[in-house]
Amino acid sequence: MQGLRAIGAAALVLSLTGAPVWGATTPNVAPLGTVIAAERAHVGQATADVGTTVYGGDTLSTEIQGSVQLRAGAARLLLQSSSSAIVNDLDGAASAKLVSGTATFSTGNAHAFTLYASKAAIRPQTDAPTIGQVTYLSEKELLVTARRGSLAISVNDETQVIAEGNSYRVLLDSDAAQGPQGTGSSGGRGPLKAGRSQFLIVAVAITGVATGFAIYKALESPDRP
Repeated sequence: MQGLRAIGAAALVLSLTGAPVWGATTPNVAPLGTVIAAERAHVGQATADVGTTVYGGDTLSTEIQGSVQLRAGAARLLLQSSSSAIVNDLDGAASAKLVSGTATFSTGNAHAFTLYASKAAIRPQTDAPTIGQVTYLSEKELLVTARRGSLAISVNDETQVIAEGNSYRVLLDSDAAQGPQGTGSSGGRGPLKAGRSQFLIVAVAITGVATGFAIYKALESPDRP
């Protein structure tokens, strides 16, 4: 009798082990990318080192004078000093939400990467090699630069394009975005949107050319010193 009970108990354990747990979700264990350069940087609470595997949902952050660069498929993401971003997978392509500081990304095609910042989504406009830089100034203001190729900035169903070599302040405040009726252009580049526009862009001068060049080289040739 005891033997039969033992066999019955073992069968019950096996049946429970094989039964699905309703309501539980299977975690996404596929890696999003790999850290290819890091200095004074973190993945979550852990120190980021070259070769660290990054998964969707991870937070990348840098300390003062720190930086971290991530390779994710056909995209590269570079966070500069005192910056943070949450990386994720968007329909099979890498994406990140910039929470603070400055992020620079490079892509090999238009679908390789999307950077979110506040209400805006910034992505390559074409399949040509593209390098974009975004600085999070506040929830209502970003600085967006098209270092190489053109960028598309979208807020809900409205999209504007920044041509290569241009830098713009992007104002996301709903009142500011209305603009005065009849508003024209700023500096001869890019219209200040009026009417029901959800955001406006204001042209500014690009500074820090040497820094921009260093970023180009780092993103285009990440394995070289």
